[in-house]
Amino acid sequence: MSVKARVYVTLKPSVFDPQGKTVADALRSVGFGGVEDVRQGRFFDVTLEDPGSPGELRSRLEEMAQRVLSNPVIESYEIRVEPGP
Repeated sequence: MSVKARVYVTLKPSVFDPQGKTVADALRSVGFGGVEDVRQGRFFDVTLEDPGSPGELRSRLEEMAQRVLSNPVIESYEIRVEPGP
């Protein structure tokens, strides 16, 4: 049995996001009024074989996110496990 999860990684709110600012400015310049802010980010789709218990799965994903998928100094992450069949 395998399980799929998605890990979303974004800059922390206190970190300046020049790409997000550029996108927000571009949206406003082409007529999308009301855009206050845009923050860029990325996501990782992770498929795990034999994930173990829900607690073990969460622990493994947390470790992956902290050690490899994000830079905890400047980034935050969110883990979403897809429901099984």
